[in-house]
Amino acid sequence: MDSKTVGHRDSSGMKWTLKVGRFLGVDVYLHGTFLLLLGFLAIAHWLPQRSLSDAASGVMFFVSLFGCVLLHEFGHALAARRYGIVTQDITLLPIGGLARLERIPDRPIQEFWISLAGPAVNVVIAAALAVGLLLTNSFEPVENLSATRGNFAERLMAVNLFLILFNLLPAFPMDGGRVLRSVLAMRMDYVRATHIAARLGQGMAFLFAFFGLFGNPMLLFIAFFVWMGASNELGAAQTRSALAGITVAQVLMTEFDVLKPTDTLGTAVRHVLAGSQQDFPVVDDDGIVVGLLERRQLVDGLSRLGSGGAVHEAMLRSFPSVSGSDLIESIVSQAQLQEFGVLPVKQDGRLIGLLTLENLSEFLLIQSALRGSRSGQSPGNAIRQQRVFRVEGSPATHHTS
Repeated sequence: MDSKTVGHRDSSGMKWTLKVGRFLGVDVYLHGTFLLLLGFLAIAHWLPQRSLSDAASGVMFFVSLFGCVLLHEFGHALAARRYGIVTQDITLLPIGGLARLERIPDRPIQEFWISLAGPAVNVVIAAALAVGLLLTNSFEPVENLSATRGNFAERLMAVNLFLILFNLLPAFPMDGGRVLRSVLAMRMDYVRATHIAARLGQGMAFLFAFFGLFGNPMLLFIAFFVWMGASNELGAAQTRSALAGITVAQVLMTEFDVLKPTDTLGTAVRHVLAGSQQDFPVVDDDGIVVGLLERRQLVDGLSRLGSGGAVHEAMLRSFPSVSGSDLIESIVSQAQLQEFGVLPVKQDGRLIGLLTLENLSEFLLIQSALRGSRSGQSPGNAIRQQRVFRVEGSPATHHTS
């Protein structure tokens, strides 16, 4: 999408991110809070001795650490590319890195190797640093090492060893949880494999929380992170199962309002207030979709142009569209619906309906209720038990902590 288009979305899928470059065909983003953390670390290292060199050393170590995290994520990205899976982007967060793949691997063995590729990069880094330390006879006693002092290379090696061990824990969202899921999926249904791996991850989160209460409070944060990651993975797997074989034509919304490019934003406001629709396709006199006016563009347009502004001055001009025969699972895996919230559905170039997150969510709830009815459950219980059904932003994310 053209970055000059009104209503342009951040490709990273996150707010407050800054694009730092494109490497090996993958966009790399830095979360804004990362810069705040750098400033905090610089001050924390400067305060004890009032030394600029200490502050610079602390920041350099932190940047080097996240350089290793970035290489870890590129390990996932390059392994995924080998199987024809595109990495949408990589985002560096204060708690680690996040690589977003366009879809989950088709076969468990592919997920197995993609998941191991990240920790394998840290193994190579740690081994290279160890060889360098041996050749220069630079190893220091372990008790001399801390987060702020000791041999730089040895500390970086120790951190990479920690990354290897932590990421291989059999708990989502770490790589070890995906490795376990892939091994189980070679012998059983994918959702069942995810269920087992997720429950194991939540059990591990419980242990982290228990020991965190009597020791390191950081374990409480890790416990929350692991618990939520496991729950999200299970929800994503159940959603994928529920959407298998479902086409856009079965879910699309066929009763909706459209706007003309020359309509005023005030006209769009009246449509919003008169009904529940908040996103509108913009069509020309020949019935061709030429734009998309979502609530975000409407609000922005009203603030810039007022209610008399024309729709074509505020609408999105670049956006994807889908066909009625397209599979919902494929669209969800590409994160298009999550990015836009609504997609025009075309047939022979003509608009035949809209695909929205709301419609898809309602479809999942109805399907859940029907399954509950056939199994003897009440619809209400079925919906509550399936409340984890939701459309995840990306079903294949690899997180490094």
